Amino acid sequence: MNTGSGGPGEVAMTADDARTGEARTEAEQGLGSRAPEFVKARRVLHLSWQVGIFIVGLAVVIAGIIMLPLPGPGWVVIFGGMAIWATEFVWAQLVLRWTKRKVTEAAQRALDPRVRKRNIILTSIGLVVIGAILGFYVWKFGFEMPWKIKDQ
Repeated sequence: MNTGSGGPGEVAMTADDARTGEARTEAEQGLGSRAPEFVKARRVLHLSWQVGIFIVGLAVVIAGIIMLPLPGPGWVVIFGGMAIWATEFVWAQLVLRWTKRKVTEAAQRALDPRVRKRNIILTSIGLVVIGAILGFYVWKFGFEMPWKIKDQ
């Protein structure tokens, strides 16, 4: 069982590592199935386990895709489905590692004071432009909806 938040370069300890007193970084941890040993020991049971994990992960990912245009945390649910797949499939583990790395890099870039200042300035300019357009619309047409405006 891993401890810690699993951030990049963070040292995580498994039960085996705790017994031996060793710690491994995320990159050093092995990829592969995290199924219980009694499941991995029986081929048919392990295959059934993987099929079940795939179906559950697929259902969660599909629910996330449905939530993208609808109200709901679509991307969070999609990444949750990927995390379910990552318990069994190496490809999903690699995708999640890549995604974590990219999200961490983006968060660090967003917290850079120069980037934050630029983003605040651009957002302010955008809000002023939108406000000017809305003000002009209300001045010209009042509070009428666009589809109810008569020829003037």
